[in-house]
Amino acid sequence: MNKNRFGKTALASLAAMALLSACGNGAEENGGASTNDSGAGGGKVKLTLWHNFAGDDARAKTVRAKIDEFAAAHPEIELDAQAIPVDGYRQRLSTVAAADEMPDVFLSYAGSHIKGFQESGLVQPVQELLDAKPEWKDSFLPGAFDGSTFDGATYTAPLAMSATSFLYYNAELFQQHNVAVPKTWDELMAAVDTFNKAGITPIALGNKAPWVAQSTILGSLADRVTGTDWFKKAVAQDGAAFTDAPFVEALGYFKQLVDADAFDKGANTIDNTQAEQVFIQGKAAMMVSGAWTLTNLATTPEDTLKKIEVTVLPAIAGGKGDANTISGGPGAGFALSKKVEGDRKQAAFDLIYAISGPDAQKAIAESNSMVMYKTDVDSSKVTSLYYKAFELVKTVGITPVYDAYLSAEAGEAINNGLQEIMMGAAPDAVAKNLQDAQARSLNP
Repeated sequence: MNKNRFGKTALASLAAMALLSACGNGAEENGGASTNDSGAGGGKVKLTLWHNFAGDDARAKTVRAKIDEFAAAHPEIELDAQAIPVDGYRQRLSTVAAADEMPDVFLSYAGSHIKGFQESGLVQPVQELLDAKPEWKDSFLPGAFDGSTFDGATYTAPLAMSATSFLYYNAELFQQHNVAVPKTWDELMAAVDTFNKAGITPIALGNKAPWVAQSTILGSLADRVTGTDWFKKAVAQDGAAFTDAPFVEALGYFKQLVDADAFDKGANTIDNTQAEQVFIQGKAAMMVSGAWTLTNLATTPEDTLKKIEVTVLPAIAGGKGDANTISGGPGAGFALSKKVEGDRKQAAFDLIYAISGPDAQKAIAESNSMVMYKTDVDSSKVTSLYYKAFELVKTVGITPVYDAYLSAEAGEAINNGLQEIMMGAAPDAVAKNLQDAQARSLNP
């Protein structure tokens, strides 16, 4: 996915937006983002809440239901909750941030998004709430707070997991063609060869939007070769560079897939949704994709979903990374405006817990959406495919998604570079472009 990016570029952009006088409209002009009414004198405590769960999907409906439940259970709180469509959500937040009129409670993405608000002094930690409910805090999966913890304080509790590199495979096709589920790279290449000879696309890929190959394949594949520590050093340009041999080797493995016709020839011209349909219709044996596919396929008949299994990408011999991993990380969570104090702060904490706490995490998980939280899921309430993936997540490690850490320029360089490899470009040239872009971003 086109995720939130860590790095100086994103932070500088947020700071610049905060200085734009053209964006300096007050809260009233921007939909009344914030209210400082403390409820003194016996009146209601007033809170504003912004989120992007505006759609008709099961997760959006689940979160909105939790908000409605909270409002009904707390008549002493006057809650102004606004569901803003995803496409315009970031811009709306940027506009009110420039006016220093943040909503009291609002959904913020992990990584550079929440870090920008934190560095601009617009939010306060939710650490006090987490510490007050240790059983809740301790039930999050490892790494859940990594994208929203700065200077030892946590600013959001994630509602979702951004899992991007599940290896989905059609067990029926594997059985029909006597193909073993690949646990090593050689086994994967053998499976590609067998399915090609049978006239079946080995791996469905829709890379028209070029983030797909990077997010679903490269991050996990490269980590198996280089290890996570090397990647983080390369991102920081501290003792490692993307022109180093291990990363060029990782790109070489991706090129092996291209050269072996693992993907459809038109993979750069179809989107991810089209690729999902190719796979679910049995025209492709495998697909490397994220948790969003679980949601997208939730309405697929169970008889079809039961043919699909899910695992991780195979190991790379001699690689420095752990093979039992998927790429991903924490998703968005609710943040708290710096201006919320007193009774309003306690009410805001109660609200955040109601829509992020154990009951909410379970409900969101049972809407066929991944969460970074240890909860039991009623298998009768989710698809069989989701349940398999949910159980798998509990047993694997999480490695970085490249564009969640790279600068915006570098993320674009590797996204476009993978498309170029699919059209014949050399891995070392793509590695150099990535290295140059990341270096420029850190030292403009």
